[in-house]
Amino acid sequence: MTATVKSPLSVAPEEIEGHNLLKGKKVVVTAAAGTGIGFATARRALLEGADVLVSDFHERRLGETVEKLSAEFGGPRVESFVCDVSSTEQVDALIAGAAEKLGRIDVLVNNAGLGGETPIVDMTDEQWDRVVDITLTSTFRATRAALRYFKSVEHGGVLVNNASVLGWRAQHSQSHYAAAKAGVMALTRCSAIEAAEYGVRINAVAPSIARHPFLAKVTSDELLDTLASREAYGRAAEVWEVAATIAMLASDYTTYLTGEIVSISSQRA
Repeated sequence: MTATVKSPLSVAPEEIEGHNLLKGKKVVVTAAAGTGIGFATARRALLEGADVLVSDFHERRLGETVEKLSAEFGGPRVESFVCDVSSTEQVDALIAGAAEKLGRIDVLVNNAGLGGETPIVDMTDEQWDRVVDITLTSTFRATRAALRYFKSVEHGGVLVNNASVLGWRAQHSQSHYAAAKAGVMALTRCSAIEAAEYGVRINAVAPSIARHPFLAKVTSDELLDTLASREAYGRAAEVWEVAATIAMLASDYTTYLTGEIVSISSQRA
């Protein structure tokens, strides 16, 4: 759908203040270094009253992220853990380490993902495997580790996965990424059924397009402009708008919602 009439919503609103949606919660966010949805989610969780542990494989950027968040919210509320989500051992260590550093885990946000533009005829096995591993298999690894943790404790929790509308939509040169994100959606639905017995809810968000500097490095400005123009508002989402939805799903406002994919877009397809 192409927006033919300019919407009053074409201008992004100012970021909303926190409302203590996650007050007292202990939140872990993967792939949180940098300027994307992961960082915005960690910041939103802090705005909503949570203590947060941020994780990423890039140690320097992770340190810069902690410094930035600590300067705004205070050091004791922000912890970090270096983790390469392609490693089962490191993901298991992340969950164990987060529980130790934070005292417990209430929320895990599986944000890690890897995209890129490559037509199938030019795609190598290595390119396919890398995107699927970082985007889908890492979500499985973290989900497994988190459910083992929640199975061993007396309190429940919440997982929120970062999927994409490309799990529904077709887009040129995105077969590996779209397949991986569709897998995240299926994993969300199936794992939610299993997680219920541990008092755990699992949902996912599926953003259409949220512009940030990291995305600009792997996607052309022309394509980003085109995709944004097709949205009902004629613009991309702000990363804080995605993060706010993640916070809602992690909060007690959605206690009867599990196994669902929330499209952060004008429409899912």
